[in-house]
Amino acid sequence: MSAMDSLPVVVIGAGPVGLAAAAHLHERGLPFLVLEAGDAAGSAVRQWGHVRVFSPWRYDIDPAARRLLDDAGWVGPDPDALPTGAELAADYLQPLAELPQLKPHLRYGTRVEAISRLGLDRLRTAGRDTTPFLVRLTDGQEVLARAVIDASGTWGTPNVLGASGLPARGETDAAAYLEHALPDVLGADRDRFAGRHTLVVGAGHSAANTLLSLADLATEHPGTEVTWAIRTTSPARTYGGGDADALPARGALGSRLRAHVDAGRIRLLTGFAVHTLTPTGDDRVTVVVRHGDGSEESLTVDRIVAATGFRPDHSIAGELRLDLDPVMGATRALAPLIDPNEHSCGTVPPHGVAELAHPEVGYYAVGMKSYGRAPTFLMATGYEQVRSVVAALAGDWTAARDVQLDLPETGVCNSNPDDSATGDSCCGPTPATEPTSRGLATGITGGLLAAPPNLVTLDAAPADTQAGGCCGS
Repeated sequence: MSAMDSLPVVVIGAGPVGLAAAAHLHERGLPFLVLEAGDAAGSAVRQWGHVRVFSPWRYDIDPAARRLLDDAGWVGPDPDALPTGAELAADYLQPLAELPQLKPHLRYGTRVEAISRLGLDRLRTAGRDTTPFLVRLTDGQEVLARAVIDASGTWGTPNVLGASGLPARGETDAAAYLEHALPDVLGADRDRFAGRHTLVVGAGHSAANTLLSLADLATEHPGTEVTWAIRTTSPARTYGGGDADALPARGALGSRLRAHVDAGRIRLLTGFAVHTLTPTGDDRVTVVVRHGDGSEESLTVDRIVAATGFRPDHSIAGELRLDLDPVMGATRALAPLIDPNEHSCGTVPPHGVAELAHPEVGYYAVGMKSYGRAPTFLMATGYEQVRSVVAALAGDWTAARDVQLDLPETGVCNSNPDDSATGDSCCGPTPATEPTSRGLATGITGGLLAAPPNLVTLDAAPADTQAGGCCGS
């Protein structure tokens, strides 16, 4: 055994994909060390614990992890049930992390500051592939590794609210009025939204989940107003495939949201590009929207939920040789396979170590981070990624290249259908009517309700939970 082979594979992140990597590394007999910034397994998942994901348990458990758990006498959940984030962490991730095969190799409260090669910066080539990785931690410690699997995700790096990929003017000054994705509207965060006017910006499942929760809140608290703003001219992407979706909870998400918009309980504004945020001095904030023709309009609200997605932070790998697609922020080989302009969650083709490889041999970003800015990730995708990567690290290239993925279809052809399309789509007839508006002046009249990896509340779900999940759930 070489000196490199005796070093551990360092896994960054003890979420679903990071722990799946650990399970596969154990099965392959490879030494490993999992570094988790939080104080428990699935720390990021626990932050959206109130959310009920739209994929049932059968899609949420990694096969290698299940084998380890089953051998320990674990009683698995109903494969057709939909877990909340809290249940995912408590009933699956925590028991997995507590197994004696994994627990000694997990370090909590450990944040990675940077990754390099021992004694080599990014410019040095000679001997690079046989030189250990140097993983520097924020507490000053350093770890040597034979390979690095970065499953740190994107939860801590949300996209900005402003259009053009830049923060809106005044976005920092208005931070007190902003919420990022998936606030607990019906639970711990209720008081910040009850009886107030909330603007939700975003067209993904996270936005849909928050909108549905706000609509439910409005039934209990008169005076609660809900406005939904998207940058495109149609909400078709968010409404999704409805009954054509292979995951009923995901299909119900868009159907219920559309019903609220059609009934005027949620005011929909399209072509909405946030330009400026200005606190008014009376505990409200004014949002200025700039349209493509240069005209501007304004809206004053109490709270803003920026459900605008997430982006990867590759700064810890700044001294590694990465080959990232300039658009997606994923590897160049993976980017066209996950492009949301062409793919929905269910149409991403199988991919593994070949598509995840960088010029830096032995470094792999996996899970949500591997997708860059694409929102088309599912947990099952990440599980197949790490199975393939670990097989390659073990030298089993036959298994590494044999990537297979069975994903439930969304019922839509891609996650960003052509807004200008007026005919039938490849997934079926385009709905005859679409509630849209341009900006504020022509927006659908708002109103209150008289009487959910991104989400929808299911009738069968407990009243204190939200259903759905990001595309990744």
